[in-house]
Amino acid sequence: MPIAGAIIHRGGKHFTGPITSSVGFGSKVGDGGSVTQATNRTTGVTLNKVSGAITTNTASLAAEATADFIVTNSKVEINDVVAVSVRSGANGGGTTVSIIGVAAGTFTIRVHNGNVAAGTAETGAIIINFVVLKGASA
Repeated sequence: MPIAGAIIHRGGKHFTGPITSSVGFGSKVGDGGSVTQATNRTTGVTLNKVSGAITTNTASLAAEATADFIVTNSKVEINDVVAVSVRSGANGGGTTVSIIGVAAGTFTIRVHNGNVAAGTAETGAIIINFVVLKGASA
């Protein structure tokens, strides 16, 4: 039976005190990968890793426009949480990335150019970092 407030490792270890690290938490070497989007900003990609980097296509994304694309990933389960961040490459200054959906085997990333109308188009090859955080509903 789990101890209240404890973190339970899938390997059966229980942690009841603070967990600290001088090097950070996350995936180890070999858990990550990278992929480059072909054709345009809505073209899906496949990367079967728990973390990685996705380089977007450089097709122009107008000010105030949005492009969604699906990442096929066999490591993703329905209860997981996927986090994303822009590593580099955005040139518009107002470009953001977010997750708009998670399903078994896929997640959807939204790239949004937040520059005001008639502002700078996004034409950079954006590198998006992602990590899959394993979850459970019961």
